[in-house]
Amino acid sequence: MKQARALVAAALLAAAAPLAVAVESDPVEKVASDPDVVAARKAHDRGDWKEAVARLQRAERRFPRDADLQNSLGYALRQAKDYDGAFRHYRKALQFDPRHRGAHEYIGEAYLLVGDVASAEKHLASLKSICMLPCEEMRELEKAIGEYKARKP
Repeated sequence: MKQARALVAAALLAAAAPLAVAVESDPVEKVASDPDVVAARKAHDRGDWKEAVARLQRAERRFPRDADLQNSLGYALRQAKDYDGAFRHYRKALQFDPRHRGAHEYIGEAYLLVGDVASAEKHLASLKSICMLPCEEMRELEKAIGEYKARKP
């Protein structure tokens, strides 16, 4: 009986081995190690937003539904002062992952840049419900809203 179980187990393992090879690597790691994403990070570090946007747009063709990539593209566009483009990509990030903390923070900060405090506060409220305990994204957006309000009469 033990031999029969061992044979069945060995057969199952042998049958599963080809499947293990066919399983794709971690999609997050695949995007993070993409050559255009890596180049975009380097452009970001240099403050070269035009290059960062171009590289992220190329990567987007391969990974159109990746929320982190959409968020990064929104950030690069915001830094390049293309607010319409930034909002479009932040919204895509939130469409793909409604609980994406970074996208909520960044879109909230972008709303402050265009003077829409109410929308920024809605994203802060979203972060408060997502984080449960204070998280970095919530603290950063809360701080940005407070600073914005302190500057306005």
